[in-house]
Amino acid sequence: MSRSGSRRVDRSGRGRAVGALCSLLVLASAACSGGSGQTPGPDEKGKDRPGPIVVASGLDVTGSGGVRQQLIKEWNERHSHEPAMQAKLVELPGGADQQRSQLLGALQSGSADYDVVNLDITWIPEFAEAGLIRLLSDKDGVDSDVIPEIRRTAEWKGRSYARPFNSDVGLLYYRPDRLTAAEIPDYRKPNKNWTWTDLEASIDTLTADRSRSGIEAGWTTQLDAYEGLTVNTIEAFESVDVQLTDKKGNYTADPKSLKRGLEQLRQRARKDRVLDGAFSSEEPQTLADFAEGRTVYLRHWPYAFGALQNLLPPEDYAVERLPGESVLGGQNLAVTTDSPRARELIDFLTSKESERCLLDAGFAATRASAYDGTAPACYPRVAEAIHASGASPSASPSGEGGFRAPSAETRAEYTDTLSEALKHAVQRPRTPYYGAFTQVLQSQVHTWLTTDGADAEQTAAGLDVALRKALSGR
Repeated sequence: MSRSGSRRVDRSGRGRAVGALCSLLVLASAACSGGSGQTPGPDEKGKDRPGPIVVASGLDVTGSGGVRQQLIKEWNERHSHEPAMQAKLVELPGGADQQRSQLLGALQSGSADYDVVNLDITWIPEFAEAGLIRLLSDKDGVDSDVIPEIRRTAEWKGRSYARPFNSDVGLLYYRPDRLTAAEIPDYRKPNKNWTWTDLEASIDTLTADRSRSGIEAGWTTQLDAYEGLTVNTIEAFESVDVQLTDKKGNYTADPKSLKRGLEQLRQRARKDRVLDGAFSSEEPQTLADFAEGRTVYLRHWPYAFGALQNLLPPEDYAVERLPGESVLGGQNLAVTTDSPRARELIDFLTSKESERCLLDAGFAATRASAYDGTAPACYPRVAEAIHASGASPSASPSGEGGFRAPSAETRAEYTDTLSEALKHAVQRPRTPYYGAFTQVLQSQVHTWLTTDGADAEQTAAGLDVALRKALSGR
């Protein structure tokens, strides 16, 4: 799904690593365009459609036969004598923007019988505003076990339209072996109290003598003109108290605050700190650069913790909360028909046991009980399938490198880190015009970052006009 690979000059070994990662990972970045208007939802009579319960979703980052498919299989096993309760998972091809377009077209035209749709959290306002997903009753709403900030992602205008399925949040990965090579003392290594100032100071120390650390740059992240850049931009903006919208999606920034945010992003993306390739990289490329030792630090998502098992020995990578603000991601399940069986399926897919399965497979779970040890274990058949596929971070050694999995202690520390990151994560703008917003932001910010001598004040002024227009639906 990366568009950047075709534009870049491949360096020694990098193409092989990216290829391996792309075969392991299928990313679902949320790049979408806005919509408006009220459209009647499909199946207004509220009758169950004949045939299986169809769930439409993007591809699973845990791979072919991943945990989502295994949960559907478990549901079908439990209803093996009830033909009307059988379910089918349809995985949509292409990037997230293509998936969104396919879903919008199919639901608006009625050309596809989707009973349940797995939507990126940024799409909920648009699909709700268009009448393409059903309002959930209080009985069907999100319960208190779901982490509060994640719970908000299923709501629009104070009402619940979906159930959180799997979450996502930015994390800071680092290479302890490279820090040791550079003789960085333990007290200067990442910890949960780190700030961006601490990270930048560490990067400056490492890059002052690259011959010792063996790196090309201090860190890398996703700065290509796609949703990854939107996420990085919002994290930089939030760290200097720049919010682009209020909770209702109304634009709240101005040229002065935008300039402050842009300058913070530029500080993070200084060319003496970030890898050159970051400006044309998406998730697979940045993970490959990190695994190959070109950088010490990496901003990435939770699934990278499991993916790195195939690329590095466990002692060569570690993870902490991202300094400052970290953006929330993930997908939520919504129903398109007034169907009791679809709602029952969603109950199962978002249960405490299912959320534990998702966490074990490499996703970020949405429920607090999955992290604090009070949730029931993953369903045995699903757990066995995850383990056999090597998708589970606790699985036995597998993958190209044949490296062993992290210890139980390391895994527990990671789970605690992930839980805390989710509790403190921030939202992207909640608006039915998110697609228009993110396209404007990506385009103008990428130009700003990659143009030598670009003026922050002028860029902020132009961005203010464009964002104000996009977020008002014009």
